[in-house]
Amino acid sequence: MGEMINLPGGIPAYLSGSDGPGVVMLQEWWGLNTQMQGLADRLAAEGFRVLVPDLFRGRVTQDADEANHMMNGLDWMGATKGDVNAAAAYLAQGGGKVGVTGFCMGGALTILSSVHLDNIDAAVCFYGIPPKEAADPSQIKVPFQGHFATLDSWCSPAAVAALQADLAQSSAPSELHSYEGCDHAFMNEKRPEVYNADAAAQAWQRMVSFFGSNLA
Repeated sequence: MGEMINLPGGIPAYLSGSDGPGVVMLQEWWGLNTQMQGLADRLAAEGFRVLVPDLFRGRVTQDADEANHMMNGLDWMGATKGDVNAAAAYLAQGGGKVGVTGFCMGGALTILSSVHLDNIDAAVCFYGIPPKEAADPSQIKVPFQGHFATLDSWCSPAAVAALQADLAQSSAPSELHSYEGCDHAFMNEKRPEVYNADAAAQAWQRMVSFFGSNLA
């Protein structure tokens, strides 16, 4: 189990794990809830030090309309250059590399961070793509892995194909994985209507292996 800490600037964050490479984990639009904390604990158990900045400053919801309102009210670039940057800097204090990963809204912020921050060494994105004018994926300079669902209406197969074309223009290595018959948020075990245990297990192991290789 982890604990809540305060980063410089008064940014609250959930920290799990005491050893290993650092990973900044970015929340879904529901907020920093127990499900996100559980994912951080699970990744910490794999040998990483995981930090989840609380982008909504304590606000958590189970209502989609409220979650959408909170997400739309977020200063995305401010969160990237403020919260994510501070979290990565905190994890890098002892030396070593730092990765970033995120789900849904956090997946889009993962791409933003990969483009705009210089203290990120590897990135794993789960079903989130920001507008290209906010972060051009061809400008990603770190190893990148992406996980998407073929039934996702937001990060649709067409959007993923466009992302792949942009990544092909980047100098960094990248790999994208699409999961057949899966919907958006297939990693979220608290949402049985979309959760897919087999795909989630496969995506998780791919992430762990990717970070293990690129953050060593």
